Amino acid sequence: MRSINNYLQNHNHTHWNLSPEELTDITLKNEEGVLSDTGALMCDTGEFTGRSPKDRYIVKDSISENAVWWGNINIPIEEETFENLYEKVLGYLEDKKLYVRDAYACADDKYRLNIRVVNTLAWHNLFCYNMFLRFEEENPFDHQDFTIINAPNFKADPAIDGVKNSNFSIISIKHRIILIGGTGYTGEMKKGIFSVLNFILPHDKNILSMHCSANMGNDGDAAIFFGLSGTGKTTLSADENRQLIGDDEHGWAKESVFNFEGGCYAKTINLTQEKEPEIFDAIKKGAILENTRFYPGSNKVNYEDNSITENTRVSYPIHHIHNAILPSIGAVPNNVFFLTCDAYGVLPPIAKLNKEQAMYHFISGYTAKVAGTEEGITEPKAVFSACFGEPFLPLPPTKYAEMLGDKMEKNEVNIWLINTGWTGGPYGTGERISLKFTRKMISEALEGNLNNAETKTHPVFRVEMITKCDQVPDQVLDPISSWEDKEDYFKTANKLAEAFQNNFKKFESLTSNEIKKGEPVIFEYA
Repeated sequence: MRSINNYLQNHNHTHWNLSPEELTDITLKNEEGVLSDTGALMCDTGEFTGRSPKDRYIVKDSISENAVWWGNINIPIEEETFENLYEKVLGYLEDKKLYVRDAYACADDKYRLNIRVVNTLAWHNLFCYNMFLRFEEENPFDHQDFTIINAPNFKADPAIDGVKNSNFSIISIKHRIILIGGTGYTGEMKKGIFSVLNFILPHDKNILSMHCSANMGNDGDAAIFFGLSGTGKTTLSADENRQLIGDDEHGWAKESVFNFEGGCYAKTINLTQEKEPEIFDAIKKGAILENTRFYPGSNKVNYEDNSITENTRVSYPIHHIHNAILPSIGAVPNNVFFLTCDAYGVLPPIAKLNKEQAMYHFISGYTAKVAGTEEGITEPKAVFSACFGEPFLPLPPTKYAEMLGDKMEKNEVNIWLINTGWTGGPYGTGERISLKFTRKMISEALEGNLNNAETKTHPVFRVEMITKCDQVPDQVLDPISSWEDKEDYFKTANKLAEAFQNNFKKFESLTSNEIKKGEPVIFEYA
């Protein structure tokens, strides 16, 4: 294989480490995007407005073959196939303008991963400036640990190139390259590096890598928030009373929690300044809006417009958040929150988990889709994503869960299950739990006021439900009492419990009996 560095040095149209201002000017000149009224760029990602997980591959080689959790998540591709496609992409790039950026991941220098990114679009390179950590010096390193090559307009030929479709994202751990083509969705670059770190850190460094947000209080108390899309992970960690460590990807070392990234990539659908002021105010010069639309006759963004996608997003450097910690490193967490948007309306809004329950719920990674979010969904649908980030886990999920259990044993950590979904009935019947109540429950937990609170064991999920919380109605805290028809409640709760049990069957051969103790049970209501 040709060296990517030699290739770049001999390329005639390569621009190195351009400033955000230069990249913005080029983006506007090339008509890759337009400016909003706040100074943020607005760009379209084209055909793909989200990741394409079925077109993500990992090269099966001497390093990955016996370590990776192969299957529908980690799809293997032969080394020769990758090398041939790599050479084909380099040939395609010969006459293209290239924007190259040197950056790194992991705010803790002990675990730093040097990254070189090669883009054909100026705004993609600006995205990498925002999302990865930035060097202050002009020539930051003499070698990179990983290279991203992104050619969104290159289309593979499935009949020849050994991939399923014309778009692809391929990770070669041996060659330390992420090769992306056929898609303009920038998240493929961000999540490619995340997948790499999810291999390297647990496998080689004994560091727990996590798909989570994190913040820290004035007393140095850190908190971690796990949750799938739509559960409130970014919203609830962006707290004006606490300092933000990061909103999406972190590592948990022996003495610290550290951000992998240098920016935030937040969803903007239905964004308002009132509900999410930190994110709203971060959308200014240097930020990039993706797939949003303006109000007619203006350049003011209509955040309710989902005509392109529900997955509208904004990318901005973390220093756009006024209370972000720099460097993005915090202490070992005192509290860990598992966020779920339970559209069935049966999980308590806050409950405390023991070690076995924490490991079980971590492996399960539950939330629910509501009716109308996808074609064919007419009632709540359980969604499970192992460790709240299954698409990005190269190793077996039990590896990460066991590391979490070990962290709980070695540190005094509270694990809380938080339902940001419905109460008093499922979606369509009940009501969404007030964000005001959720914030208050989390605040009380962070302040230590719930450590010795009165609890009641849930008969199905067996977690300890908090029964008293300042400024939160008792009926909200107890989901059973919030339903008028108790028989219907337990019928629905048992249905969700069965979904948990069925999902966990694929992990049973990999897990210990200890983790299985955290499983919900079927309750006979009389």
